[in-house]
Amino acid sequence: MSDTEKTISEEELHTNPYLSLPVEKDSELKQYLVEYVGEKLNEEEVTVHMVAEVLAVEFAEFTYAFAEENFLRGYQLGIDDAYRSLTRTPEETAAEE
Repeated sequence: MSDTEKTISEEELHTNPYLSLPVEKDSELKQYLVEYVGEKLNEEEVTVHMVAEVLAVEFAEFTYAFAEENFLRGYQLGIDDAYRSLTRTPEETAAEE
């Protein structure tokens, strides 16, 4: 595989395909959220992105807490990865590539 085949645009990097999926009403909470968001945005089909947008506006403290937790977990994972890369022998690092 060439380097150009691995390259993605910045837009693709920041696009999550799961956000465009329609939300299935397979639980009482999902049904409520889908109906609420659909009415709020005047849309028949509601996507994950739409639910996230409405939650960000209507329940910002939840969205903020959720985002903060994900950020901190990601940051910790990056620190752990960096530490592990410093403690490995060159042979271990080469074997993973």
